[in-house]
Amino acid sequence: MKKIILCIFSLLSIFWAFGQDTTKANTHNYAIAEKNKLDTTQQIISGRLNSPAQLNKPYVILISADGFRSDFTELYDAKNLQSLSKNGIRAKFMTPSYPSVTFPNHYSIVTGLYPSHHGLVDNSYIDVPSGAFYNMGNKKMVAEGKWYGGTPLWVLAEQQKMISASFYWVASEAAIKGIRPTYYFNYNEKISIASRINTVKNWLSLPEDQRPHLITFYFPDVDHFAHEYGPEDPRVKKSVQFVDSSINALQAALAPLQLPINYLFVSDHGMTTVDNENALGLPKAVDTNYFKVPWGDAQLHLYAKDATKIEATYAALKKDTSVTVYKLDETPAYWHYKKSDDWNNRLGDLLLIPHLPKVFNLSPYKPTKGKHGFDNHLVHMRASFMAWGPAFKKGITIEGFENVNIYPLVAHILGLKYDEKSIDGRLKILSPILKK
Repeated sequence: MKKIILCIFSLLSIFWAFGQDTTKANTHNYAIAEKNKLDTTQQIISGRLNSPAQLNKPYVILISADGFRSDFTELYDAKNLQSLSKNGIRAKFMTPSYPSVTFPNHYSIVTGLYPSHHGLVDNSYIDVPSGAFYNMGNKKMVAEGKWYGGTPLWVLAEQQKMISASFYWVASEAAIKGIRPTYYFNYNEKISIASRINTVKNWLSLPEDQRPHLITFYFPDVDHFAHEYGPEDPRVKKSVQFVDSSINALQAALAPLQLPINYLFVSDHGMTTVDNENALGLPKAVDTNYFKVPWGDAQLHLYAKDATKIEATYAALKKDTSVTVYKLDETPAYWHYKKSDDWNNRLGDLLLIPHLPKVFNLSPYKPTKGKHGFDNHLVHMRASFMAWGPAFKKGITIEGFENVNIYPLVAHILGLKYDEKSIDGRLKILSPILKK
């Protein structure tokens, strides 16, 4: 107990110091416009219980550190994660889905589907059939289930009478197929890490029939600082070590419960330094009388108001040496971002990609120094993956893999049934890391 108290006290000290810089950082992630109107109370769906068949199942805590690039663990000396991964599994990297941005990738991780298949094709996009514009900063819209395809892990669990909980995750606030996690919080950055850890401990201290077997847990901190100051800045190191210490404190707090908890630590994407002094505007070849263009920096979707203008605009953009333009039948196969992949009709008619280190800037404000969203096979876009706990082998490093393969892995550990044909991930990719 003394050790746990010391860990939490130490973590609170780190969090206080870390918080001094947080107020300066660019709060890039979703719901920022609503930041001062947030509900910090726990949401509970009453009347749910674990079925008898689920009571003896193991537990999974799926932890995401937004923007935690695959090399940050060593680069910024995350000692706890280094130690934990030596006692479990470490991937050299995890390949994000394209585009390598926050919302699509967090949702790919929990659905096993590529963004073009689950419908969250970017952080901002247009739903062509309805003409509606999805924006991750629109708090009300983010909580509408109609935007989200597939079956998230917490929905899969609840459908099979297994209780789930979420201390933040993309789409966890929305009723997808009419279902939310039994316990969840609306996204905000007001709740201290000590309170969040204590909440998870309280969840896992509930009676067996009320206890969640699947928990999601999210950190925005690394992404914030890497965006604002660039991934090489000392403040990014500080945020990495904050996440590292927080995970150590979480484990220390839960250890006395003596539950078979499996931890998966992931990130959604990496980060790279860009030329934020000389950003690109919308190319002159794009006439907004004929195209709708949602905000973007690493990619722009051009939605034609007049389809007869597509070919001429495409031809003009092909001559622009500052960008690459794609029709949807030309995109790289490994993006899974072609017209035939666009199950929900949400991709632009043309896609514009800047040439790194350049980015687009369609706003009056200077872009941040760190960016992501680029080709998902670029080294600096690579995400992290580690796992440890009773389900996993120990001391193994594996090659990189696509993030859609986490879904069948977690479902298998929890003994949840799913239709393999309904997802893009495959259990065979990660089954070798599991104990027999």
